[in-house]
Amino acid sequence: MGEFISDVKILRERARQHLEQGAVTGSYKADRQVVIDVLNQVLATEIVCVLRYKRHYYAASGIHSESVKTEFLQHAAEEQQHADWVAERINQLGGEPNFNPEGLTLRSHSEYIEGTDLQSMIREDLVAERIAIESYSEIVRWLGNDDPTTRRMIEDILKVEEEHADDMATLMAQVGGR
Repeated sequence: MGEFISDVKILRERARQHLEQGAVTGSYKADRQVVIDVLNQVLATEIVCVLRYKRHYYAASGIHSESVKTEFLQHAAEEQQHADWVAERINQLGGEPNFNPEGLTLRSHSEYIEGTDLQSMIREDLVAERIAIESYSEIVRWLGNDDPTTRRMIEDILKVEEEHADDMATLMAQVGGR
């Protein structure tokens, strides 16, 4: 690795330019508007996941329902945290988080499928987590080094989505789903 050399005077001068852009400096390489648009899709995906997990929490019944309900509620809370992170990042990039319920499922990568019983609820949640994993992995690769802050945030979310998928696969096996 070479020596890190940075002209502090130039850094200070650049930092004083375009103050209205907040956290977005001249070193930001991504197309900010496209990143904001993609993040609004991620936001919609997370909101749909919150709603689906909450619905499943309240609708779950049966012999295995109590432990599964606990998992649904925990996942709903974690998906809400992801939505909050994404909304904050959209603000940092100078965009507006789109919380409009109209078109929410169209903007979301995952679907809102309620399920008819515990097994189908778990299955639908697993499908949604697998969609998020594929989608977020693609976003990480797409961002590369052009927006490392957003990439790291998506990587953090991706890690939790993988845990959720593993949880759902385990629950599916426990309640007899395939």
